[in-house]
Amino acid sequence: MSESEYFNRMIKRVLLLLFLLVFYFQPTSGQSTVNHWETVVYDSMMWRYFVGTSDPGSDWFQPGFDDSAWQQGRGSIGYGDNDDRTIISNTLSVFLRKKFTITNKDKIVGAILHMDYDDGFIAYLNGVEIARAMMGDDDVVPFNQPSSGLHEALLYQGFAPESILLDPELMDQLLINGENTLAFQVHNENISSSDLTASLFFTVGISDNSFTYLPTPSWFIEPLDFQSSNLPIIVINTSGQQIADEPRIVADMGIIDNGTGNRNSVTDAFNNYNGKIAIEIRGESSQMFPKKSYRIETQDETGNNLNVSLLEMPSENDWVLYAPYSDKSLMRNSLTFKLGRDMGRYAPRNRFVEFVLNGNYEGVYVLMEKIKVDNNRVDIAGLDPEDISGRDVTGGYLLRVDKIDADDYPAWSATPDPLPTGFRDVTFQYEDPNGEDLMPQQRSYISNYMYEFQSSLTRASFTDLATGYKSYLDMPSAIDFMLVNEIGKNVDAYIFSTYLYKEKDPQNGRGNLVMGPLWDFNLAYGNVDYHPNSQFSPGWMYNDDYRMYWFRRMMQDPYFAASFTCRWEQLRSTWLTDAYVNQAIDSMVTLLSEAQVRNFQRWPVLGVYVWPNQFVGQTYEQEINWMKRWIEDRLFWMDTNKPGDCSIITSIDEVDNSGSFTLYPNPTEGSVIITLNAADSRTRQIRIFNLTGQLVYQTQFMGESYTWPGLDQTGNELAAGVYLITITDERGASIKQKLIRR
Repeated sequence: MSESEYFNRMIKRVLLLLFLLVFYFQPTSGQSTVNHWETVVYDSMMWRYFVGTSDPGSDWFQPGFDDSAWQQGRGSIGYGDNDDRTIISNTLSVFLRKKFTITNKDKIVGAILHMDYDDGFIAYLNGVEIARAMMGDDDVVPFNQPSSGLHEALLYQGFAPESILLDPELMDQLLINGENTLAFQVHNENISSSDLTASLFFTVGISDNSFTYLPTPSWFIEPLDFQSSNLPIIVINTSGQQIADEPRIVADMGIIDNGTGNRNSVTDAFNNYNGKIAIEIRGESSQMFPKKSYRIETQDETGNNLNVSLLEMPSENDWVLYAPYSDKSLMRNSLTFKLGRDMGRYAPRNRFVEFVLNGNYEGVYVLMEKIKVDNNRVDIAGLDPEDISGRDVTGGYLLRVDKIDADDYPAWSATPDPLPTGFRDVTFQYEDPNGEDLMPQQRSYISNYMYEFQSSLTRASFTDLATGYKSYLDMPSAIDFMLVNEIGKNVDAYIFSTYLYKEKDPQNGRGNLVMGPLWDFNLAYGNVDYHPNSQFSPGWMYNDDYRMYWFRRMMQDPYFAASFTCRWEQLRSTWLTDAYVNQAIDSMVTLLSEAQVRNFQRWPVLGVYVWPNQFVGQTYEQEINWMKRWIEDRLFWMDTNKPGDCSIITSIDEVDNSGSFTLYPNPTEGSVIITLNAADSRTRQIRIFNLTGQLVYQTQFMGESYTWPGLDQTGNELAAGVYLITITDERGASIKQKLIRR
């Protein structure tokens, strides 16, 4: 290492330590406030540039470097996407330099760097690094090093470029009156990439009303002076690191929550969480938005997972910080999860928050539980490496049907036999445990189970209790899963973001496949313009040919269709009345009434089309009212187009008086003997429900009687109360009676 390189590295580290002292940017008594903002450097100015076919020199970013031999051109510089003023040939990297003049640095009390890049960059001011993304953490990055991931430019898509609020103390030390030098390098993910973008803007905050430089770009948004909120506040500091899709970086996170009814101020102590996290960008199509969502893992000081309770949610270490952007109601996911929980199903708990990242106010976010196997999330017995045979291997699998991520463990399919016309092959992913953590016997078991389940649906005898889909699938969970997806007409329903899990087999019978939990409803309730069936109230989503075949097939079973209708009618009188749904929306509107104003100041998308909006409201109130009307129309359509006849299934409030079977003893404090009065060789299925309609036990039997031990499916004793025992034969005919447990 040369003496100059060593000196520059030491300067950078000293300045980084200074940066760490400033957690967020707030004016102090000795610091002037910003009167207005002016842009000093535009991307469209003339730049010196060097295409990275060789090393540009170790001091290329220093102010004194001689760049006279470099080429000149107007930014943006790159190729592809029709967003560049200066076109260069395909390259892995490009280096740019720009000199600019500061007339009176004492008037500069803030600075923002806007970067539009594809795929990674490092920026320097007067020879010192001030920002980077997708370039690892090495001090010196050679010309032939690819970026650490993919990043798409934003300006050509109609979005503002990424903004980096620079520390004012750091700027005070680096900027000088007179000539200054900005330099930055942009690297592609690989040499064969179809596009590269290198674009930079430098904007400063002026303390008085004098005007020296240039107007800000049309897309420029002044940083908000965010002070306090009725919502909890999450503050994350990355110490100058850029958050990438992968790999995760270690950062500091603090949460301020003074309790319901109390205000939370950015100057308050971190009283809900104050510690380390690992963080990365999450999402698929949403990654193109400037407002990013993140996956967070709470850690201790040594980097180990740390289970903690955040904002009164049960203790865990895996969390999602979700960024509603195209969903201008800000609540489609939260509303859906509430409906799911009201129906008695697990759905991710979540809290609205306001978020500050590296001193920059980022708007309204939703902190939510990541879906995983856990006592307080998907509550099933875990699957350990030694569970490779017998009952042990039969459960503990959380699966996902979604877009394929190349970085995930290879996805797999279980193509059924026979293959029906119109069947869309379903591709499964191991969610928890990850496929890499499963033993070969475990992967074999669950793939065979999914093959057998799918094959059972394609046969003529698919309604058979012993061999059909009912012997593999938990039908009530499938119905509830369908109902919520159909209410929202989720464009991704039955194709993406679909979770399902397999429980371990009980001592008697089989642990069935359960649909859920619900996930990813930001494109539901009409918030989509590219699929007609998702846009409007009429029509069923499950009927689309390119979606999972399962649900169309099950609807061909009169018993399933009738059960779907019965459950719908039950919910429409309780958790799904128009009044209840509107009340749920209104309560979230009240909670967000203050924060949504700041959010749309930070992200001014009201009145602006953001992919894939069907409706573009001019105000937040218009967005909410449109969504409420859409939901009311959808509920009415489902009322008038119920797919089955509920009368073929005995109501939960009715008792079978035909004497078809007896229960002894009834009432009971323990087990009960179920005796058929007319036994034959048919296979029958016993299902036991509580009064909310939730399945608590099921099994199959042949012969005259069966003794139920009074336990639920996991072997726990059921609480006192009223239960409904249903016996269904191979033809789908059901008989029911009430049982009272003391």
